[in-house]
Amino acid sequence: MSKRAADVDEEHSAALKAGERPMVDAPPDEVGEFEDEFEDEFESEDEILEAGVDGRPDAEREAEEQEDAMEVDKQTFIPGRTKLAPGETLAPDPSTYDMLHTLSTPWPCLSFDIVRDSLGDSRKTFPATIYAVTGTQAEGARAKDNELLVLKMSGLSKMDRPDETDSESESDSDDEDLGEPILESKAIPLNSTTNRIRAHQTPGGTQSGDYSKPPQTLTATMLENAQVLIHDVTPFLSSFDVPGTVLPPSAYKPLSTLRMHKAEGYALDWSPLYPLGKLLTGDNDGLIYVTTRTEGGGWVTDSRAFTGHQSSVEEIQWSPNEKNVFASASSDGTVKVWDVRSKSRKPAVDVRISSTDVNVMSWSKQTFHLLATGADDGQWAVWDLRHWKPTSAAAPQQASPVASFDFHREPVTSIEWHPTDDSVVAVGSADNTVTLWDLAVELDEEESREAALAEVPPQLLFVHYMESVKEVHWQAQMPGTLMATGSNGFGVFKTISV
Repeated sequence: MSKRAADVDEEHSAALKAGERPMVDAPPDEVGEFEDEFEDEFESEDEILEAGVDGRPDAEREAEEQEDAMEVDKQTFIPGRTKLAPGETLAPDPSTYDMLHTLSTPWPCLSFDIVRDSLGDSRKTFPATIYAVTGTQAEGARAKDNELLVLKMSGLSKMDRPDETDSESESDSDDEDLGEPILESKAIPLNSTTNRIRAHQTPGGTQSGDYSKPPQTLTATMLENAQVLIHDVTPFLSSFDVPGTVLPPSAYKPLSTLRMHKAEGYALDWSPLYPLGKLLTGDNDGLIYVTTRTEGGGWVTDSRAFTGHQSSVEEIQWSPNEKNVFASASSDGTVKVWDVRSKSRKPAVDVRISSTDVNVMSWSKQTFHLLATGADDGQWAVWDLRHWKPTSAAAPQQASPVASFDFHREPVTSIEWHPTDDSVVAVGSADNTVTLWDLAVELDEEESREAALAEVPPQLLFVHYMESVKEVHWQAQMPGTLMATGSNGFGVFKTISV
């Protein structure tokens, strides 16, 4: 696929801080004959000054100004609550972003993953570069046109704020090229829509364990046709740095095609503690399988499925610190914790956390006993796994979250802990927003009333507007940077809030 310029779409990718309102086109001022409406009403200059600049007593004018201020508060735009009127659109506030870009692909993408690169950690300079993998959603008769895309987004510049001083602009230009960002992609043909894709990097570049070579980047793709494909995308990532590279046909073929699932699924995760590659997959029949890469480079799936969910497995994640433990979330309203060594293939812990589908889940990589979940009713919550007890009854146990928020009015479609801050969470919702939260923030009731924002939790840091958000991920090597996919493509942004 050829290079294409990525543009900022201010109409479809917008963010609102608490208290902002939508932009409304106003009619031009009408020009007419000037008329002195106060003519002959006052006899002297002293009378005019006493009445005020608009000819009214001060008390009357102050009362009207206070009423106008209250009316403005009533019009505060709150995502998920306030509805845009016909003709109204949302526009981003440049002062709230360090970076904001929108990038498009030939087809919408339900899922993506950010690939760790060799450009360094804690990167804060611009222009920025991000590598990622995704799969397309070409529907109907075009289903055979689906592709696995390996992406390189470069030239991602800092936000050009109109209120910056000349000295600030000059200092930014020392390490920043304000040219247009570029999206490059390499395509691997697929025969079905990608429901979920995840990347994994081995510590060495060969199956024989020769770790002197660069890391090998693998992708696992769950397709709508119930197959799971494993690809080595290392040569595609390397080809971005060598223009004109032609890869052999073998590079486009999967390393393995897994066919153990009889129904499609959306749950997929690589173990962070098994370097060669260990994969969990869950399907709409409620079955979970483990596939392991052998020392010789082959892939072996344990035919004994983990069973226990009464409905589809929506999300699955390995423990970040225990190599044999994983958790699963389901549309049956439960989260279950499992041990892969269990001969019974039954959950060790079974907890009901919602009366609706539990769509997504994120296990904190900083505080290992914290688990965040998002549900179909728009609620998301944080759970302390130390309070969950081993399963001893047929029915799931009940538990209370350590924090719960019902700000969103549509299903939560994605959730992810900040990679280095265990109090910050990113949440994507079908209400067309990505919200950022800081659980460490507290606000008493009096302060909340004074802010006139009782419906907005004090922990809400930021709201980014994006149509039909499907997935959100942090770029762990670029502090505060996020990437999201929706119906209109990808958004890449960094706020000044995080």
